[in-house]
Amino acid sequence: MAKALIARAPTITLDWDQRQHSRLNGLSSIGDSVALFLPRGKVLRGGDVMVSEQGELLRILSANQTVLKITSCPIHGTPLDLPRAAYHLGNRHIPIEIQSSHLLMEPDHVLEQMLKNMGLIVQKCDLPFEPEAGAYEHGSNHHVHDDHDHGHSHVHG
Repeated sequence: MAKALIARAPTITLDWDQRQHSRLNGLSSIGDSVALFLPRGKVLRGGDVMVSEQGELLRILSANQTVLKITSCPIHGTPLDLPRAAYHLGNRHIPIEIQSSHLLMEPDHVLEQMLKNMGLIVQKCDLPFEPEAGAYEHGSNHHVHDDHDHGHSHVHG
């Protein structure tokens, strides 16, 4: 039942910059004025659901925005190209979205050139942008292991 209610809820589409503001005004998908007041430091993510003081639901959607899509060269690249790029961008505290086949970041011509000099392919695209949450932020879908060891074994064929 909850999934059906959430699926029918009006939406508001916001880019990454807007989703970081603690105060925001906008229009919902049904044309209602929306005023969001969030605790300082709270970041909205695409898929978040807000509940108004009146009990109405509002789904947050990530807007397409101009981003740089960084991929490894299919001919000359190595499996370490993207992790190496993520390391260098992280060292500069650049918000990045990490996917298995690519990285996304907001446009920056200096960093774009650095990545190209590293042999990576950099393309401008219009996509939703969901950068990684900080390691100390809550709300990731990772689980914490502080009370036991893992005896995992993996067989590779």
